[in-house]
Amino acid sequence: MTQGEIGFALQNSMQSAFWKHGIHRAIVTVLTQVVVDKNDPAFQRPTKPIGPFYSKETAERKRKDLGWSIIEDAARGYRRVVASPLPKDIIELEVIKGCLERDNVVIAVGGGGIPVIYEDDDLKGIEAVIDKDRASALLAAKLGIEHFIISTEVPEVYINYKRPDQQQLRNITMAEAKKYFADGQFSEGSMKPKIEAAMDFLANGGTMVTITDPEHLIIALNGEAGTKITK
Repeated sequence: MTQGEIGFALQNSMQSAFWKHGIHRAIVTVLTQVVVDKNDPAFQRPTKPIGPFYSKETAERKRKDLGWSIIEDAARGYRRVVASPLPKDIIELEVIKGCLERDNVVIAVGGGGIPVIYEDDDLKGIEAVIDKDRASALLAAKLGIEHFIISTEVPEVYINYKRPDQQQLRNITMAEAKKYFADGQFSEGSMKPKIEAAMDFLANGGTMVTITDPEHLIIALNGEAGTKITK
């Protein structure tokens, strides 16, 4: 649902913008299946909240009737949680490559991709949510991309975020990123998965990662904004 709805919105908006500027390139949204390991430890400890908020009574009923894992979410109510396993492979990789070779703009691995597992020589969907940044990093690495860009809500990565001694990071190495990560500088559900994705990408052959927001994207490519992480 996420891939179809948001893929359409992006595809339609980009196509309109292209036509206004006289750009004649096809845009395609690929519903992407992403392979995960059915034995991933994440399935034993679901952590990813999904869906609406429920009252305690409704949540308990769904836990009992449907076998859902439920947590209390930030004192706003109760939500279902599912596993967030690591992405291992991308089924539609060759389709995406073929589109790129034809100079098409490709929208793929939306929402982290549709999680599938190998079972009895077949692919089967499984209830989970794959981190979108890590799935995108895997796709970029498999495509042989050198420069991977993560668009987010802040113009740069910071250490000591929202503290009096907050410091922006403009250019750092993978080793420095690992140190800040180990020091607990990046919070779960915020910058942590983006730094993990950046390190995945660099470890799998990539050269550079830029993290910035849409407003600063162009000047970030010129080295005037954003955070660049290199090997």
